[in-house]
Amino acid sequence: MNEWFFLRGDYGMGPSNLQALVLGAMLSFLLGQTMAWVYMVTHAGLSYSRSFVASLVVTPMVVTIVMAVLANNMITAFGLMAVFAIVRFRNILRDTLDTAYVLVSIVIGMACGTQKFSTAVIGVAMVCCVLIYLWYTSFGSRHRYDLILNLQWSRSLEDLTELRELLDRHSRDIQLASQRTHEGYQAVDISYRLLMRDPTRAGELVADLQELTGVAHITTMKAEDESEL
Repeated sequence: MNEWFFLRGDYGMGPSNLQALVLGAMLSFLLGQTMAWVYMVTHAGLSYSRSFVASLVVTPMVVTIVMAVLANNMITAFGLMAVFAIVRFRNILRDTLDTAYVLVSIVIGMACGTQKFSTAVIGVAMVCCVLIYLWYTSFGSRHRYDLILNLQWSRSLEDLTELRELLDRHSRDIQLASQRTHEGYQAVDISYRLLMRDPTRAGELVADLQELTGVAHITTMKAEDESEL
């Protein structure tokens, strides 16, 4: 059974190098993750999608399997063009990762249609393992802060160091999101993004702020992961 699967499992015009397929898929996975990590670190826009990051990992593996199925066969390449013409990519996909799933489905049909059964089984099994890994580890999620804090500061700006020291006691990282002054009015509206030392103790932070002179109109909002729904 093993001998048939690995030696005679592909009945295409040319035999597949299964060791090269596994090596190529693993290499494309590592390179795809490298690109995904670079995207995660360098992304600075307002819209961030974890599913897009995951698709950066899966798509290279899918393309690797496509190239293994084609194997320098012009007839199969023209067949690929016909298959892509059938799929209506004009439809707007709700999730960018759905595109990777569509490509996987096309690869399955191409591999089975060209009688490269071993390539189809091994390739799809590896892609499925990667998809499960991405789902289980929530790869691509970013969590930079836990709490969004808005307050009004009525004292001078030089006294903000006292407020900063209080926030430092409760937070590991503090980001000043906005600071607005009103003409003819001494109070300043300030917004912070906080990465809490203990997210469950946000109530203690609010209680300490209420006791601090000059702080008023305190509002907090729990921050979610930077990911599109």
